[in-house]
Amino acid sequence: MAAPGTPEPDPALAVPPLDVTRLLLVATGSTAAAWLPVWAEWLRVAYPALTVRAVVTRSAERFVTRQALAARLGSETLLDVWPDEPSVQARHVELAAWAEAVVVYPATFGFIARLALGLADSPALLAAQCTDVPLGVAPALPPGGTTSPAYRAHVALLEARPNVVVGPPVRAVSQTTGKAEAWAPLPLPHLLARVEERRVLLAEAAGDGPGTADMGPAPAPGASHDD
Repeated sequence: MAAPGTPEPDPALAVPPLDVTRLLLVATGSTAAAWLPVWAEWLRVAYPALTVRAVVTRSAERFVTRQALAARLGSETLLDVWPDEPSVQARHVELAAWAEAVVVYPATFGFIARLALGLADSPALLAAQCTDVPLGVAPALPPGGTTSPAYRAHVALLEARPNVVVGPPVRAVSQTTGKAEAWAPLPLPHLLARVEERRVLLAEAAGDGPGTADMGPAPAPGASHDD
């Protein structure tokens, strides 16, 4: 059984359309990251033609291992640090060029702030700053996170970017206080639906023709908090 306040992916969640074949998944240090192997398995079943590459921050490694994600995804999982060994390709350039869509799931307060302020001190951040593909962000916040003036300002900056969509977090039970005052990331299927909708809008703006997108049902409750 899951610990109080921990979201468990529902296998019955509807599968939204997603017209991409390469998805970059960035995981940051929220307790919600513990469920990423289950979401990874859901992605493999829901989108058989989709290739997912994962990048995890050092803080995310407190809650999920790269080995677990690599096994479920069937592809490499990178640590979000600059490699020590020299390489012909710059990691951030390779990631940005490879991805057809990016999701930050879950996204901590700290990562959201760095992304919004234009910081680029890790490969995943620099790739996110330089890409123009749809980028979905799923905040996971502690009690008081959504009403923080700093958080609201950061979200406003991100939403001003044409390729970024911020999935609204859902009310959750805090594992620290035991009260329903924390904020869990939007369930991944609902974030992907928003990412696909943004992809369609970007394609139409670029003159690639009309498309369709299904936003799916309203978000289901979950639970997590940003450490």
